[in-house]
Amino acid sequence: MSTSTYSVPKAKGMTREERKIVFASSLGAVFEWYDFYLYGSLAAIVGKQFFSGVNETAAFIFALLAFAAGFAVRPFGALVFGRLGDLVGRKYTFLITILLMGASTFLVGVLPSYATIGITAPILLVVLRLFQGLALGGEYGGAATYVAEHAPSGRRGAFTAWIQTTATLGFFLSLLVVLGVRLSVGESSFAAWAWRIPFIFSVVLVSMSVWIRLSLHESPVFLKMKADNAASKAPIKEAFGQWKNVRLVLIALFGLVAGQSVIWYAGQFYALFFLTQTLKVETVTANLLIAVALVIGAPLIVFFGSLSDRIGRKPIMLTGFLLAVFLYFPIFHGLTRYANPALAEAQTRAPVTVVADPRTCSFQFNPVGTSQFVSSCDIAKSFLARASVNYENVAAPAGTVASVHVGDLVIPSFEGVKLSAAERKQKTAEFEAALAKQIKAVGYPRNADPQQINYPMVMLMLVALVFLVAMVYGPIAATLVELFPARIRYTAMSLPYHIGNGWFGGFLPTTAFALVAATGNIYAGVWYPVVIAGISFVVGLIFLPETKSRDITA
Repeated sequence: MSTSTYSVPKAKGMTREERKIVFASSLGAVFEWYDFYLYGSLAAIVGKQFFSGVNETAAFIFALLAFAAGFAVRPFGALVFGRLGDLVGRKYTFLITILLMGASTFLVGVLPSYATIGITAPILLVVLRLFQGLALGGEYGGAATYVAEHAPSGRRGAFTAWIQTTATLGFFLSLLVVLGVRLSVGESSFAAWAWRIPFIFSVVLVSMSVWIRLSLHESPVFLKMKADNAASKAPIKEAFGQWKNVRLVLIALFGLVAGQSVIWYAGQFYALFFLTQTLKVETVTANLLIAVALVIGAPLIVFFGSLSDRIGRKPIMLTGFLLAVFLYFPIFHGLTRYANPALAEAQTRAPVTVVADPRTCSFQFNPVGTSQFVSSCDIAKSFLARASVNYENVAAPAGTVASVHVGDLVIPSFEGVKLSAAERKQKTAEFEAALAKQIKAVGYPRNADPQQINYPMVMLMLVALVFLVAMVYGPIAATLVELFPARIRYTAMSLPYHIGNGWFGGFLPTTAFALVAATGNIYAGVWYPVVIAGISFVVGLIFLPETKSRDITA
């Protein structure tokens, strides 16, 4: 690929055709992300509808499989549709992906529950989630490539940044629709039947996008490549079978996408998880706070994409990685201080200690949902982590049953390995009730007091997170497009993007919880995005080339 430079032309407004291209590509991606996030927003309700008739363990596994399936298969979707896009064209491929996503989401909305068709219901739900993940794996690469290959020289960052807003806007749209329906029909009706409305409504959104996309023309870069007989005959083999291209894929994954993905997930999903699960902020309030932050953050994504056309992609993204490394811990400490000041005070005033045989304490990483943590140590730590209680670990002699020390009171845990499921459930309830009573007595709040929340400061913390998201996310589509040659671009850029976002980002909540449970520190989960962002900073600094001035027709 040529690396010759040129002067960036003065920015000017988009033409009518360019606006149409960006709008159609972005609109379709918004709807696909909307479809994808609906399940995450409604997982608890959907689980009751489709897993109610199986035993508790099987229901839990099915629920996690249904959620994880969409993330796990995204890289395979990138391969399938990336290859198709490099062989037959960008336009037709992302028409297929949006039709597949729309059909899968609509079918979730009309799928009979377990009560109607039995075990077939959860099986079909998992299958539909697999199709959603496959479609999403092909959509991003197609939309980013299509827009970038239409963009004027020197404005690819500005054009593709609109694609980058789609995940945020899709997430926001799903929250908005779900909240709107909930408030309109009431919680009981929503849980009974109205949860289907957001899924069914997606068919209207997708139909609009398909109608607009049908009027678009194929990418000029692809048409030229076809005319010159320069298209790859085997894009997967060429992209991942030649070291020069594999090297670029590895740089893209570890020097770009891994860091971008954890910053993106931490700034939106983990921030929401931290507010609701750790700080015990009421769910609707937390969702509204995140939604407002996303509205503020979306224009910043476009701003940083445009800025990268002027000063380069690399300095903006590397700065975002570095700022995340230094600012994440202060930001999450600030969220605790301003969203739940009583919890922050209790953590300082009332130390808690877990005394246990270290060999019985597991690292509670459970992404698939098949593991059970039933030792006395794991039972105690799991509850404390969920209750947002900081604690210290003290090693005990081998064979010691774990105990929790709260002030002068000692609350023994129990070994659940040899107990039946029913016995373990009863003992767990008794242990957790006793421990909950004591930690409440020393000042740990059950929930965040809405009257004590400092809303302006919480919003400032969330906007700071979204600002970092915009820095790394705004320029990345243009960078990935420019990094790879046209003949394998769709395939080569899609795989690292979806491995990074599907696996590195998708595992963030699970890994964070495991770190919290292992260390006893509610902020330990922040180490995961900090370390990954640090790795991307180092790899990107050393190996990532500046791409903004490249000729992407080569």
